[in-house]
Amino acid sequence: MSSDETGQTPDARGRRDAVREKAQQVKARQSRNRVLRLSAILLVGFAAVAGAAYWVTSAVLPTLSEPTLNPTAMTDDGVVIDRALQRETAGEVPEEPAEGEEAPAPEETPATEPIRIHLFVDYLSEAAGEFQRANATQLTEWVDQGAVELVYHPVALLTSKSNGTKYSQRAAGAAACVYEHAPEAFIAFNNELLTNQPPVDSDGYTDAELADRAIATGADDTRAVRACIENEDFFGWAREATERALNEPLPGTGDVSLTGAPMILVNGEPYVGSLDKPEEFAAFLLALDSEEYLKTAQPEDESEGQ
Repeated sequence: MSSDETGQTPDARGRRDAVREKAQQVKARQSRNRVLRLSAILLVGFAAVAGAAYWVTSAVLPTLSEPTLNPTAMTDDGVVIDRALQRETAGEVPEEPAEGEEAPAPEETPATEPIRIHLFVDYLSEAAGEFQRANATQLTEWVDQGAVELVYHPVALLTSKSNGTKYSQRAAGAAACVYEHAPEAFIAFNNELLTNQPPVDSDGYTDAELADRAIATGADDTRAVRACIENEDFFGWAREATERALNEPLPGTGDVSLTGAPMILVNGEPYVGSLDKPEEFAAFLLALDSEEYLKTAQPEDESEGQ
């Protein structure tokens, strides 16, 4: 048997070459697999980036670029409830005089301007609900007598207290929808949201449930109200209105900003008394400049008890 200078036989050299060739094949296959894996990773990465870019352009950018829808009938982000609106809501329509009869004389305008009460309410705030339940009756009577004008400002301070559903903000937007499309139902809907609140840290009412409640409280234009609430037309406005209240002077004040809900201002003066004692709130009003006027305009049950 012959051998080369290394002393290896041809069979040995053949086996060595075969092993080398096999190793080279394995190495080449591993290299190809690495290239394929890297290509797959890059493709997945590109797909993720493309998906994120599509989401930003299709969902985020339109939201950022679209202007916020704002209610057109509000005053300083609030709903003014005066005697005219309250009587219209109650269905009190002046009767037309019969033929040959003289028209009744118009009601006298009070010599003193009504006291204006601004109420900043979060519809998830238990304290706001407490104040409404305790004071709604006397507030209604004062408005009917022309002694007071109420301005309800829906705000969203407890947006994080509803398991991610942002109930406070949605409810504030729903209140704006009702006043925009069915002002005749606002007083009842506002009272409903304040006196029949979902618990804090619950999901709150869905948009569909808010729409149902709005319609149940007397909204005439049911289609427009439901569409506005379920499409969350004034959801963005509720956030921006809250930011304005937190960062800018509140109506009728020089430098008072929103610090919590409810926040109640009487002719620009913050009320800091008990929320569940209507007689205490009445005393606060009587202590203001319009004391003499309110003494003749306070509810009958209170005047009899004094």
